[in-house]
Amino acid sequence: MTRAENYVTVEFLSRSSNEGFARVAAAGFAAQLDPTLDELGDIKTAVSEAVTNAIVHAYPDKLGKIVLKLKIREGNVLEITVRDWGKGIEDIQQAREPLFTTGGEERSGMGFTIMESFMDRVNIRSAVNRGTSVVMRKRIAARISGKR
Repeated sequence: MTRAENYVTVEFLSRSSNEGFARVAAAGFAAQLDPTLDELGDIKTAVSEAVTNAIVHAYPDKLGKIVLKLKIREGNVLEITVRDWGKGIEDIQQAREPLFTTGGEERSGMGFTIMESFMDRVNIRSAVNRGTSVVMRKRIAARISGKR
């Protein structure tokens, strides 16, 4: 993968109130690629799912650190990484199955499915008791406009 043309890293506590902040931060950073409203919605939804997963599953009974890394790569590709140092995922394939959840009855089990439907690529790395890293990529179509 090529070097990032631009990037930002944000660290925050695994409080549910920070999920909204992460969405806005990702949307604000992605704005420089001139995404459509639909593309922006896709980005915000995928970030929301990844951050919520970290809050609910990585740190179910304590606060922990979450890092959001946003990078613009060559070819108008937005790369989003959501990293935690929590419980980790025992079986990534099982976790990617629609409706599978370890979060109790109120959780839908659709987080990874939603991320995969809104992003071009989703890679998950995890180690039990060491944390999880979710890397998502989305190419933003270049638009012809008088602004550039």
